[in-house]
Amino acid sequence: MRRCLLALLLALPALVRAAPPEQQWFTVLLDGRKIGSFESTRTIADGKVETRQALDLTLDRAGVRVTLGSTETATETKAGQPIAFRSVSRLSGSESVIEGTVEGDTLRIVTRNGGAEQRRSQPWPKGALLVEGLRLAGLRAGLAPGTRYTALAFQPSSLDAPEILNIVGAPEGIDLPGGRKSLSPVEQTLAFPGVPMKMRAWVDADQTVYKLTMPVMGVELTLLACDRACATAPNQGSDVFDRTLVAAPRTLSPGQLAGSVRYALVAREASKPLELPDTDEQRVERRGDTILVTVHRKARPRGEDKPGKDDYLPNDWLQSKAPEVVALAQRAAGDARDPLVRMQRVEAFVRSFIRNKSLGVGYASALEVARNPEGDCTEHAVLVAALGRALGIATRVVDGLAYAPGFAGREQVFVPHAWAQAWIDGRWQSFDAALRGFDAGHIALSVGNGDPWRFYAGLDMLGRIEMRAAEPASATR
Repeated sequence: MRRCLLALLLALPALVRAAPPEQQWFTVLLDGRKIGSFESTRTIADGKVETRQALDLTLDRAGVRVTLGSTETATETKAGQPIAFRSVSRLSGSESVIEGTVEGDTLRIVTRNGGAEQRRSQPWPKGALLVEGLRLAGLRAGLAPGTRYTALAFQPSSLDAPEILNIVGAPEGIDLPGGRKSLSPVEQTLAFPGVPMKMRAWVDADQTVYKLTMPVMGVELTLLACDRACATAPNQGSDVFDRTLVAAPRTLSPGQLAGSVRYALVAREASKPLELPDTDEQRVERRGDTILVTVHRKARPRGEDKPGKDDYLPNDWLQSKAPEVVALAQRAAGDARDPLVRMQRVEAFVRSFIRNKSLGVGYASALEVARNPEGDCTEHAVLVAALGRALGIATRVVDGLAYAPGFAGREQVFVPHAWAQAWIDGRWQSFDAALRGFDAGHIALSVGNGDPWRFYAGLDMLGRIEMRAAEPASATR
Protein backbone atom coordinates (compact mmCIF):
# COMPACT_ATOMS: atom_id res chain seq x y z
CA MET A 1 0.00 0.00 0.00
CA ARG A 2 2.99 2.29 0.54
CA ARG A 3 3.46 2.52 -3.22
CA CYS A 4 -0.04 3.95 -3.58
CA LEU A 5 0.85 6.90 -1.37
CA LEU A 6 4.06 7.42 -3.33
CA ALA A 7 2.22 7.27 -6.64
CA LEU A 8 -0.36 9.77 -5.40
CA LEU A 9 2.34 12.19 -4.29
CA LEU A 10 4.19 11.77 -7.56
CA ALA A 11 1.01 12.78 -9.39
CA LEU A 12 1.10 16.29 -7.97
CA PRO A 13 2.74 17.79 -11.07
CA ALA A 14 -0.34 16.88 -13.10
CA LEU A 15 -2.62 18.47 -10.52
CA VAL A 16 -0.95 21.88 -10.21
CA ARG A 17 -1.86 24.20 -13.05
CA ALA A 18 1.03 26.19 -14.44
CA ALA A 19 0.61 29.90 -15.04
CA PRO A 20 2.19 32.91 -16.73
CA PRO A 21 5.21 33.22 -14.34
CA GLU A 22 8.23 31.68 -16.05
CA GLN A 23 9.21 29.92 -12.83
CA GLN A 24 7.42 29.18 -9.60
CA TRP A 25 8.58 27.36 -6.45
CA PHE A 26 6.56 25.65 -3.70
CA THR A 27 7.40 24.18 -0.34
CA VAL A 28 5.64 20.86 0.33
CA LEU A 29 4.30 20.16 3.82
CA LEU A 30 2.73 17.00 5.27
CA ASP A 31 0.91 17.49 8.55
CA GLY A 32 2.80 20.78 8.92
CA ARG A 33 6.27 19.24 8.42
CA LYS A 34 8.38 20.09 5.35
CA ILE A 35 8.91 17.02 3.20
CA GLY A 36 9.98 18.46 -0.13
CA SER A 37 9.91 21.02 -2.92
CA PHE A 38 8.02 21.59 -6.14
CA GLU A 39 9.20 23.65 -9.14
CA SER A 40 7.16 24.73 -12.16
CA THR A 41 8.59 26.40 -15.26
CA ARG A 42 6.69 27.58 -18.32
CA THR A 43 8.10 28.65 -21.68
CA ILE A 44 6.51 29.70 -24.97
CA ALA A 45 8.32 29.20 -28.28
CA ASP A 46 7.30 28.48 -31.88
CA GLY A 47 3.62 28.69 -30.98
CA LYS A 48 3.94 26.01 -28.31
CA VAL A 49 3.67 26.15 -24.53
CA GLU A 50 5.99 23.83 -22.63
CA THR A 51 5.39 23.27 -18.92
CA ARG A 52 7.94 21.44 -16.82
CA GLN A 53 7.11 20.52 -13.23
CA ALA A 54 9.50 18.78 -10.83
CA LEU A 55 8.72 17.32 -7.41
CA ASP A 56 11.25 16.05 -4.84
CA LEU A 57 10.16 14.50 -1.54
CA THR A 58 11.59 12.71 1.48
CA LEU A 59 9.52 10.42 3.72
CA ASP A 60 10.34 8.07 6.57
CA ARG A 61 9.00 4.59 7.19
CA ALA A 62 9.80 2.78 10.43
CA GLY A 63 13.11 4.62 10.59
CA VAL A 64 13.98 4.05 6.92
CA ARG A 65 14.24 7.14 4.72
CA VAL A 66 12.56 6.97 1.31
CA THR A 67 13.34 9.53 -1.39
CA LEU A 68 11.11 10.04 -4.38
CA GLY A 69 10.57 12.51 -7.14
CA SER A 70 8.98 13.09 -10.49
CA THR A 71 9.36 15.37 -13.46
CA GLU A 72 6.58 15.95 -15.96
CA THR A 73 6.84 17.95 -19.16
CA ALA A 74 3.74 18.86 -21.16
CA THR A 75 3.83 20.36 -24.65
CA GLU A 76 0.65 22.07 -25.89
CA THR A 77 -0.45 24.64 -28.40
CA LYS A 78 -1.06 28.19 -27.18
CA ALA A 79 -4.76 27.33 -27.36
CA GLY A 80 -4.22 24.46 -24.91
CA GLN A 81 -4.43 21.55 -27.35
CA PRO A 82 -2.23 18.63 -26.20
CA ILE A 83 0.77 17.71 -28.33
CA ALA A 84 3.04 15.54 -26.18
CA PHE A 85 4.14 14.77 -22.63
CA ARG A 86 6.94 13.06 -20.73
CA SER A 87 6.67 11.72 -17.17
CA VAL A 88 9.64 10.46 -15.15
CA SER A 89 9.08 8.93 -11.70
CA ARG A 90 11.96 8.15 -9.34
CA LEU A 91 11.51 5.98 -6.24
CA SER A 92 14.63 5.19 -4.22
CA GLY A 93 16.82 4.70 -7.27
CA SER A 94 14.14 3.07 -9.43
CA GLU A 95 13.07 5.11 -12.45
CA SER A 96 10.14 4.73 -14.82
CA VAL A 97 9.53 6.86 -17.91
CA ILE A 98 6.31 7.40 -19.84
CA GLU A 99 6.32 9.40 -23.08
CA GLY A 100 3.25 10.19 -25.11
CA THR A 101 2.50 11.88 -28.42
CA VAL A 102 -1.03 12.87 -29.38
CA GLU A 103 -1.80 12.25 -33.04
CA GLY A 104 -5.40 13.17 -33.73
CA ASP A 105 -7.55 10.70 -31.79
CA THR A 106 -4.61 8.41 -31.02
CA LEU A 107 -2.07 8.48 -28.21
CA ARG A 108 1.31 6.91 -29.06
CA ILE A 109 2.99 5.69 -25.87
CA VAL A 110 6.53 4.63 -25.01
CA THR A 111 7.24 3.30 -21.51
CA ARG A 112 10.60 2.39 -19.99
CA ASN A 113 10.66 0.50 -16.73
CA GLY A 114 13.28 -1.82 -15.32
CA GLY A 115 15.33 -1.59 -18.50
CA ALA A 116 12.45 -2.77 -20.67
CA GLU A 117 10.84 -0.58 -23.33
CA GLN A 118 7.26 -1.03 -24.50
CA ARG A 119 5.42 0.77 -27.30
CA ARG A 120 1.69 0.83 -27.77
CA SER A 121 -1.23 3.01 -28.80
CA GLN A 122 -4.55 3.81 -27.19
CA PRO A 123 -7.37 6.25 -27.94
CA TRP A 124 -6.80 9.79 -26.70
CA PRO A 125 -9.70 10.65 -24.36
CA LYS A 126 -11.85 13.12 -26.27
CA GLY A 127 -11.57 16.56 -24.71
CA ALA A 128 -8.79 15.59 -22.27
CA LEU A 129 -6.47 18.45 -21.29
CA LEU A 130 -2.93 18.84 -20.02
CA VAL A 131 -1.61 21.63 -17.78
CA GLU A 132 -2.05 24.69 -20.03
CA GLY A 133 -5.41 23.46 -21.29
CA LEU A 134 -6.68 23.14 -17.71
CA ARG A 135 -5.50 26.67 -16.91
CA LEU A 136 -7.28 28.07 -19.97
CA ALA A 137 -10.45 26.16 -19.04
CA GLY A 138 -10.33 27.91 -15.68
CA LEU A 139 -9.89 31.30 -17.34
CA ARG A 140 -12.91 30.69 -19.58
CA ALA A 141 -15.06 29.68 -16.61
CA GLY A 142 -14.00 32.71 -14.56
CA LEU A 143 -13.75 33.16 -10.81
CA ALA A 144 -17.23 34.39 -9.91
CA PRO A 145 -18.16 32.76 -6.58
CA GLY A 146 -20.41 29.76 -7.16
CA THR A 147 -19.07 29.02 -10.64
CA ARG A 148 -18.99 25.30 -11.42
CA TYR A 149 -17.25 23.69 -14.36
CA THR A 150 -15.76 20.32 -15.29
CA ALA A 151 -12.79 19.22 -17.36
CA LEU A 152 -10.99 16.00 -18.19
CA ALA A 153 -7.57 16.17 -16.50
CA PHE A 154 -5.18 13.81 -18.28
CA GLN A 155 -2.72 12.14 -15.88
CA PRO A 156 0.53 11.19 -17.69
CA SER A 157 1.62 8.90 -14.84
CA SER A 158 -1.54 6.77 -15.07
CA LEU A 159 -2.48 7.36 -18.73
CA ASP A 160 -6.10 8.15 -18.04
CA ALA A 161 -8.26 11.26 -17.80
CA PRO A 162 -10.60 11.42 -14.80
CA GLU A 163 -13.13 14.22 -14.72
CA ILE A 164 -12.36 17.07 -12.38
CA LEU A 165 -15.20 19.16 -10.95
CA ASN A 166 -14.27 22.72 -9.98
CA ILE A 167 -16.36 24.94 -7.69
CA VAL A 168 -15.21 28.53 -7.17
CA GLY A 169 -15.57 30.20 -3.76
CA ALA A 170 -15.40 33.81 -2.56
CA PRO A 171 -11.92 35.43 -2.42
CA GLU A 172 -9.94 34.90 0.77
CA GLY A 173 -6.83 36.41 2.31
CA ILE A 174 -4.17 33.66 2.34
CA ASP A 175 -0.94 33.84 4.33
CA LEU A 176 2.01 32.67 2.24
CA PRO A 177 5.72 32.54 3.13
CA GLY A 178 6.19 35.68 0.98
CA GLY A 179 3.27 37.57 2.51
CA ARG A 180 -0.52 37.74 2.47
CA LYS A 181 -2.37 37.50 -0.87
CA SER A 182 -6.04 37.70 -1.87
CA LEU A 183 -6.91 34.51 -3.79
CA SER A 184 -9.98 32.64 -4.98
CA PRO A 185 -10.49 29.14 -3.53
CA VAL A 186 -11.44 26.39 -5.97
CA GLU A 187 -12.81 23.12 -4.58
CA GLN A 188 -11.67 20.34 -6.90
CA THR A 189 -12.94 16.76 -7.00
CA LEU A 190 -11.00 14.35 -9.17
CA ALA A 191 -13.11 11.32 -10.10
CA PHE A 192 -10.63 8.51 -9.54
CA PRO A 193 -11.99 4.95 -9.92
CA GLY A 194 -13.47 3.74 -6.66
CA VAL A 195 -13.34 6.97 -4.69
CA PRO A 196 -13.09 10.67 -5.60
CA MET A 197 -10.00 12.64 -4.56
CA LYS A 198 -10.78 16.07 -3.16
CA MET A 199 -8.42 19.05 -3.25
CA ARG A 200 -8.61 22.76 -2.62
CA ALA A 201 -6.58 25.24 -4.64
CA TRP A 202 -6.21 29.01 -4.21
CA VAL A 203 -5.61 30.85 -7.48
CA ASP A 204 -5.22 34.39 -8.77
CA ALA A 205 -6.93 35.98 -11.78
CA ASP A 206 -4.50 34.23 -14.17
CA GLN A 207 -5.37 30.82 -12.63
CA THR A 208 -1.93 30.64 -11.04
CA VAL A 209 -2.01 28.25 -8.08
CA TYR A 210 -0.42 29.70 -4.91
CA LYS A 211 -1.69 27.14 -2.42
CA LEU A 212 -2.98 23.58 -2.73
CA THR A 213 -4.24 21.23 -0.01
CA MET A 214 -5.41 17.62 -0.12
CA PRO A 215 -6.07 14.95 2.52
CA VAL A 216 -3.63 12.03 2.69
CA MET A 217 -4.32 9.25 5.20
CA GLY A 218 -5.91 11.46 7.78
CA VAL A 219 -3.41 14.32 7.51
CA GLU A 220 -3.15 17.32 5.19
CA LEU A 221 -0.70 17.69 2.34
CA THR A 222 -0.03 21.36 1.52
CA LEU A 223 1.84 23.17 -1.24
CA LEU A 224 2.68 26.83 -0.59
CA ALA A 225 4.22 29.15 -3.19
CA CYS A 226 7.47 30.73 -1.99
CA ASP A 227 10.96 31.59 -3.24
CA ARG A 228 13.60 29.02 -4.15
CA ALA A 229 15.48 29.29 -0.86
CA CYS A 230 12.28 28.54 1.05
CA ALA A 231 11.29 25.63 -1.21
CA THR A 232 14.70 23.96 -1.15
CA ALA A 233 15.38 24.41 2.58
CA PRO A 234 16.22 21.17 4.46
CA ASN A 235 13.36 18.72 4.82
CA GLN A 236 12.06 17.66 8.21
CA GLY A 237 10.81 14.28 7.07
CA SER A 238 7.62 12.60 8.23
CA ASP A 239 6.81 9.02 9.21
CA VAL A 240 3.28 9.18 7.88
CA PHE A 241 3.18 5.40 7.51
CA ASP A 242 2.81 5.05 11.26
CA ARG A 243 -0.65 6.55 10.84
CA THR A 244 -1.69 3.70 8.56
CA LEU A 245 -1.39 1.05 11.29
CA VAL A 246 -4.70 -0.29 12.65
CA ALA A 247 -4.68 -1.52 16.24
CA ALA A 248 -6.07 -5.03 16.68
CA PRO A 249 -8.55 -5.34 19.58
CA ARG A 250 -7.16 -8.76 20.51
CA THR A 251 -4.38 -11.25 19.82
CA LEU A 252 -5.08 -13.62 16.93
CA SER A 253 -3.53 -17.06 17.24
CA PRO A 254 -2.05 -19.05 14.33
CA GLY A 255 -4.93 -21.50 14.67
CA GLN A 256 -7.52 -18.74 14.32
CA LEU A 257 -5.72 -17.23 11.34
CA ALA A 258 -5.72 -20.65 9.66
CA GLY A 259 -9.53 -20.61 9.62
CA SER A 260 -11.93 -17.68 9.33
CA VAL A 261 -12.00 -14.37 11.21
CA ARG A 262 -14.76 -11.78 11.33
CA TYR A 263 -13.80 -8.11 11.75
CA ALA A 264 -15.94 -5.14 12.70
CA LEU A 265 -14.59 -1.95 11.09
CA VAL A 266 -15.79 1.64 11.33
CA ALA A 267 -14.67 4.81 9.59
CA ARG A 268 -13.13 7.44 11.83
CA GLU A 269 -14.89 10.02 9.67
CA ALA A 270 -18.62 9.34 9.46
CA SER A 271 -18.89 11.44 6.30
CA LYS A 272 -16.48 9.12 4.43
CA PRO A 273 -17.77 5.53 4.65
CA LEU A 274 -15.51 2.56 4.05
CA GLU A 275 -15.91 0.63 0.79
CA LEU A 276 -14.17 -2.76 0.80
CA PRO A 277 -14.29 -5.30 -2.03
CA ASP A 278 -16.12 -8.63 -1.88
CA THR A 279 -13.75 -11.41 -2.98
CA ASP A 280 -13.74 -15.20 -3.01
CA GLU A 281 -11.97 -14.99 0.35
CA GLN A 282 -13.67 -11.96 1.84
CA ARG A 283 -17.34 -11.28 2.56
CA VAL A 284 -18.37 -7.69 3.30
CA GLU A 285 -21.62 -6.71 5.05
CA ARG A 286 -22.77 -3.26 6.15
CA ARG A 287 -24.58 -2.88 9.47
CA GLY A 288 -25.31 0.79 9.92
CA ASP A 289 -21.95 2.57 10.31
CA THR A 290 -20.15 -0.73 10.86
CA ILE A 291 -18.58 -2.87 8.15
CA LEU A 292 -18.45 -6.58 8.97
CA VAL A 293 -15.66 -8.31 7.06
CA THR A 294 -15.37 -12.10 7.20
CA VAL A 295 -12.07 -13.42 5.81
CA HIS A 296 -11.57 -17.11 4.97
CA ARG A 297 -8.12 -18.57 4.49
CA LYS A 298 -9.51 -20.98 1.89
CA ALA A 299 -11.22 -19.30 -1.05
CA ARG A 300 -14.65 -20.40 -2.24
CA PRO A 301 -16.47 -19.28 -5.40
CA ARG A 302 -18.66 -16.31 -4.47
CA GLY A 303 -19.58 -14.95 -7.86
CA GLU A 304 -16.49 -12.80 -8.41
CA ASP A 305 -15.82 -11.69 -11.97
CA LYS A 306 -13.85 -14.15 -14.04
CA PRO A 307 -10.48 -12.92 -15.28
CA GLY A 308 -10.40 -10.75 -18.35
CA LYS A 309 -7.85 -10.85 -21.14
CA ASP A 310 -5.67 -8.26 -19.43
CA ASP A 311 -5.30 -10.47 -16.35
CA TYR A 312 -3.16 -12.84 -18.43
CA LEU A 313 -1.07 -10.25 -20.28
CA PRO A 314 2.10 -8.32 -19.40
CA ASN A 315 1.92 -4.64 -18.50
CA ASP A 316 4.36 -1.93 -17.47
CA TRP A 317 4.64 -3.34 -13.93
CA LEU A 318 4.17 -7.06 -14.57
CA GLN A 319 6.52 -7.75 -17.49
CA SER A 320 5.60 -11.41 -17.79
CA LYS A 321 7.02 -11.80 -21.31
CA ALA A 322 10.50 -10.51 -20.40
CA PRO A 323 13.08 -13.32 -20.80
CA GLU A 324 14.34 -12.91 -17.22
CA VAL A 325 10.81 -13.22 -15.81
CA VAL A 326 9.96 -16.21 -18.03
CA ALA A 327 13.16 -17.96 -16.93
CA LEU A 328 12.36 -17.40 -13.25
CA ALA A 329 8.80 -18.69 -13.74
CA GLN A 330 10.02 -21.92 -15.33
CA ARG A 331 12.66 -22.30 -12.63
CA ALA A 332 10.05 -21.79 -9.91
CA ALA A 333 7.38 -24.12 -11.35
CA GLY A 334 9.74 -26.92 -12.34
CA ASP A 335 7.87 -29.94 -13.64
CA ALA A 336 4.54 -28.98 -12.01
CA ARG A 337 1.56 -28.78 -14.36
CA ASP A 338 -1.31 -28.26 -11.93
CA PRO A 339 -2.01 -24.48 -11.66
CA LEU A 340 -2.40 -24.57 -7.87
CA VAL A 341 0.88 -26.42 -7.39
CA ARG A 342 2.57 -24.04 -9.82
CA MET A 343 1.43 -20.99 -7.86
CA GLN A 344 2.41 -22.61 -4.55
CA ARG A 345 5.88 -23.19 -5.96
CA VAL A 346 6.02 -19.62 -7.27
CA GLU A 347 5.07 -18.30 -3.84
CA ALA A 348 7.80 -20.33 -2.11
CA PHE A 349 10.35 -19.43 -4.79
CA VAL A 350 9.78 -15.67 -4.53
CA ARG A 351 9.95 -15.84 -0.73
CA SER A 352 13.50 -17.23 -0.91
CA PHE A 353 14.53 -15.42 -4.11
CA ILE A 354 14.10 -11.91 -2.64
CA ARG A 355 16.97 -12.17 -0.21
CA ASN A 356 17.16 -8.54 0.90
CA LYS A 357 13.88 -7.78 2.69
CA SER A 358 14.25 -4.01 2.44
CA LEU A 359 11.84 -1.19 3.29
CA GLY A 360 13.99 1.26 1.36
CA VAL A 361 12.84 0.30 -2.14
CA GLY A 362 10.34 2.87 -3.33
CA TYR A 363 8.49 0.69 -5.84
CA ALA A 364 10.06 -1.76 -8.26
CA SER A 365 8.42 -3.51 -11.18
CA ALA A 366 8.58 -7.29 -11.53
CA LEU A 367 11.44 -7.07 -14.03
CA GLU A 368 13.45 -4.85 -11.71
CA VAL A 369 12.92 -7.32 -8.87
CA ALA A 370 13.95 -10.20 -11.13
CA ARG A 371 17.21 -8.36 -11.82
CA ASN A 372 17.73 -7.03 -8.31
CA PRO A 373 15.92 -9.22 -5.75
CA GLU A 374 15.21 -6.83 -2.90
CA GLY A 375 12.21 -5.04 -1.48
CA ASP A 376 9.22 -5.49 0.77
CA CYS A 377 5.67 -6.78 0.25
CA THR A 378 5.00 -4.86 -2.95
CA GLU A 379 8.06 -6.26 -4.68
CA HIS A 380 7.08 -9.80 -3.59
CA ALA A 381 3.52 -9.27 -4.85
CA VAL A 382 4.36 -7.96 -8.32
CA LEU A 383 6.94 -10.69 -8.90
CA VAL A 384 4.50 -13.46 -7.86
CA ALA A 385 1.85 -11.97 -10.15
CA ALA A 386 4.25 -11.65 -13.08
CA LEU A 387 5.59 -15.20 -12.71
CA GLY A 388 2.03 -16.49 -12.61
CA ARG A 389 1.19 -14.70 -15.85
CA ALA A 390 4.38 -16.03 -17.42
CA LEU A 391 3.01 -19.52 -16.67
CA GLY A 392 -0.32 -18.71 -18.36
CA ILE A 393 -2.24 -18.14 -15.11
CA ALA A 394 -4.42 -15.05 -14.64
CA THR A 395 -3.21 -12.95 -11.71
CA ARG A 396 -3.81 -9.63 -10.02
CA VAL A 397 -2.36 -7.65 -7.11
CA VAL A 398 -4.18 -6.88 -3.87
CA ASP A 399 -3.46 -4.02 -1.50
CA GLY A 400 -4.81 -4.20 2.03
CA LEU A 401 -3.93 -4.87 5.65
CA ALA A 402 -2.19 -7.84 7.26
CA TYR A 403 -2.07 -8.83 10.91
CA ALA A 404 1.31 -8.51 12.64
CA PRO A 405 1.99 -9.53 16.26
CA GLY A 406 4.65 -6.80 16.25
CA PHE A 407 5.75 -4.06 13.85
CA ALA A 408 8.01 -1.01 14.32
CA GLY A 409 7.69 -1.11 18.10
CA ARG A 410 3.91 -1.65 18.04
CA GLU A 411 2.17 -4.85 19.13
CA GLN A 412 -0.94 -6.50 17.69
CA VAL A 413 -1.51 -4.27 14.66
CA PHE A 414 -2.67 -4.54 11.07
CA VAL A 415 -0.13 -3.03 8.68
CA PRO A 416 -0.47 -1.92 5.03
CA HIS A 417 0.40 -4.90 2.88
CA ALA A 418 0.29 -6.26 -0.66
CA TRP A 419 -0.05 -9.77 -2.05
CA ALA A 420 -1.10 -11.55 -5.25
CA GLN A 421 -4.17 -13.49 -6.36
CA ALA A 422 -4.44 -16.14 -9.08
CA TRP A 423 -7.49 -17.59 -10.84
CA ILE A 424 -7.45 -21.28 -9.95
CA ASP A 425 -10.28 -23.82 -9.92
CA GLY A 426 -12.86 -21.15 -10.73
CA ARG A 427 -11.97 -18.76 -7.93
CA TRP A 428 -9.46 -16.06 -7.04
CA GLN A 429 -6.96 -17.48 -4.53
CA SER A 430 -4.32 -15.45 -2.67
CA PHE A 431 -0.58 -16.05 -2.42
CA ASP A 432 1.64 -14.06 -0.07
CA ALA A 433 5.37 -14.54 -0.54
CA ALA A 434 6.34 -11.74 1.83
CA LEU A 435 4.78 -13.51 4.82
CA ARG A 436 4.21 -17.20 5.53
CA GLY A 437 1.39 -17.31 3.05
CA PHE A 438 -2.16 -16.04 2.95
CA ASP A 439 -4.35 -16.43 6.04
CA ALA A 440 -7.43 -14.90 7.63
CA GLY A 441 -5.33 -12.03 8.92
CA HIS A 442 -5.44 -10.39 5.48
CA ILE A 443 -8.07 -7.72 4.76
CA ALA A 444 -8.33 -6.63 1.12
CA LEU A 445 -8.90 -2.92 0.50
CA SER A 446 -8.51 -2.82 -3.28
CA VAL A 447 -7.59 -5.01 -6.23
CA GLY A 448 -5.67 -4.06 -9.38
CA ASN A 449 -3.18 -4.98 -12.05
CA GLY A 450 0.07 -3.99 -10.35
CA ASP A 451 -0.08 -0.37 -11.47
CA PRO A 452 0.16 1.71 -8.27
CA TRP A 453 -2.35 4.19 -9.69
CA ARG A 454 -5.12 1.60 -9.55
CA PHE A 455 -5.14 1.48 -5.75
CA TYR A 456 -6.28 4.94 -4.76
CA ALA A 457 -9.53 3.50 -3.37
CA GLY A 458 -7.55 1.47 -0.85
CA LEU A 459 -5.15 4.31 -0.10
CA ASP A 460 -8.05 6.60 0.72
CA MET A 461 -9.07 4.30 3.57
CA LEU A 462 -5.66 4.23 5.24
CA GLY A 463 -5.61 6.29 8.41
CA ARG A 464 -9.45 6.22 8.55
CA ILE A 465 -10.06 2.65 9.75
CA GLU A 466 -10.81 1.67 13.31
CA MET A 467 -11.18 -2.00 14.22
CA ARG A 468 -13.79 -2.63 16.93
CA ALA A 469 -13.73 -6.43 16.98
CA ALA A 470 -11.88 -9.43 15.58
CA GLU A 471 -13.39 -12.83 16.35
CA PRO A 472 -13.08 -16.35 14.95
CA ALA A 473 -15.92 -17.04 12.52
CA SER A 474 -17.60 -20.08 11.07
CA ALA A 475 -16.13 -21.13 7.74
CA THR A 476 -19.67 -21.50 6.40
CA ARG A 477 -20.49 -17.79 6.69
